[in-house]
Amino acid sequence: MTKTDTITPCLLLDTARMTRNIERMRTRLQTLGVALRPHVKTCKNVDIARQLTAGQPGGITVSTLAEADYFFEHGMTDILYAVGIAPSKLPAVAERMGRGMSMRIILDHPQTASAVARAAGELGARFRVLVEIDADGERAGLRADAPELLEIATILERAGCHVDGVMVHAGGSYHCNDAEGMRRMAETERASAVEAAERLRQAGHEAPIVSVGSTPTATFAADLTGATEVRAGVHVFQDLVQAGLGVCEIDDIAISVLTEVIGHRVEDGRLLVDAGWMALSRDRGTADQSVDQGYGLVCDEAGRVLDDIIVTGTNQEHGIVGKRNGSSLNLGDFPVGTRLRILPNHACAAAAQHDGYWIVDNPDQARRWLPRCRGW
Repeated sequence: MTKTDTITPCLLLDTARMTRNIERMRTRLQTLGVALRPHVKTCKNVDIARQLTAGQPGGITVSTLAEADYFFEHGMTDILYAVGIAPSKLPAVAERMGRGMSMRIILDHPQTASAVARAAGELGARFRVLVEIDADGERAGLRADAPELLEIATILERAGCHVDGVMVHAGGSYHCNDAEGMRRMAETERASAVEAAERLRQAGHEAPIVSVGSTPTATFAADLTGATEVRAGVHVFQDLVQAGLGVCEIDDIAISVLTEVIGHRVEDGRLLVDAGWMALSRDRGTADQSVDQGYGLVCDEAGRVLDDIIVTGTNQEHGIVGKRNGSSLNLGDFPVGTRLRILPNHACAAAAQHDGYWIVDNPDQARRWLPRCRGW
């Protein structure tokens, strides 16, 4: 499609920016001496995933079985399903293992371990498991010194399952205010995972995998000694939350939502566009940062940022665009039909609203379509 044929709202991808982001993270992790196991929930596309994994010894991380199926169908077999396993999904995991998928699951509770042990006996499956460790009290996982860690490992190995190690995600990194705070969080994440893995090994479990990370902690970590892999994903596109954390610059953000002006709100000097929360998501991840970007930062059609113009509100299919400080726009600068691009707060959430990307590397050429997988 030509750029004028593209129906709005739609998701645009600048692959030159994306490639720079990928190479920056690859270089950083090579310097730190640790492998990348990219979290492909952000990109959900095999061509991008292959670019992410090029030169990497490990596999990929997914957040849904649908993602696992999609990437397996495209030849990626080493898959970490990095959401605490729901017992009802164990037959589906076993079936995939039977088809040759090397899938690891995660859990953090003895009751879940017992469910996995029972399913292993009933299904004849030797599940491979990482125990989830909690570094900061933000989400799931056991503390590194929790007695349940060894109880879980014993339950699993008695059932013939493999305790392959530990994984941790320091969600608290998204609340850090400066680089030093981020470095401390990255060290807390690393140290928690290494401590838990050492406890497992001292108890006789091999636990070869120590899986850590996120884009923020991978970007700021000073030392990853003892970690075997990093699970970063949003770095592939970056977003306004990452920019607000100091992880990237606005100019690094590789995706945007193309939208069109469909009306004016003369009474308050704002615009109506055809990208609402169905196109942008409801994510407000910048609300607690020093610069609140509303529901997204507005650019012209070429991708140039329009200073202090943001999406101030959303309905399902309507976005409201205005000045950050509440003053009126010059509506004459934005006639109905004007096309704009919105940089997202959260790349994963915004991209999840769309079936694929239109590649916009050269604005003078027809746009190419790149599909995304969807579902659970």
